Amino acid sequence: MLDEQSFLQVVSNTPLVSIDLVIQNKQGEVLLGRRKNRPAHSYWFVPGGRIRKNERLSTAFERLCAEELQFALSFSEASLLGVYEHLYEDNFAGEAGIDTHYVVLAYAITVEQIPPVELLQQHDAQDWWNVKDLLKAGDVHANTKAYFLA
Repeated sequence: MLDEQSFLQVVSNTPLVSIDLVIQNKQGEVLLGRRKNRPAHSYWFVPGGRIRKNERLSTAFERLCAEELQFALSFSEASLLGVYEHLYEDNFAGEAGIDTHYVVLAYAITVEQIPPVELLQQHDAQDWWNVKDLLKAGDVHANTKAYFLA
């Protein structure tokens, strides 16, 4: 693991690769969390996170489900929605002049329901959103809305 200053250098100089979890229930609602951290602080966003060095996609997917949801989902049941770019003018540390660039692999999966989770480091609230409502909401991030715009 990198210390904060070393990771800030990575963010400053390279794109990060991540997975976003586009989770829908049988009613077509989408699971979103309100972010506590930068970038995209205070916006509603799909769960997800960075892929670690030498981590297989399937392992990263399952780790992120465990960390963000405390719920197991199978990578083999998910489908790739597409590859997206997320560009932010800020960074996790709030350091001036350093932007963040993500290359995001968005995976979609439908579940019966996910039990309520203990909110940890990334989110201070979590809820199921109707797609029409999230597309209209000002506090749902544009990068999340992009998954539902055809």
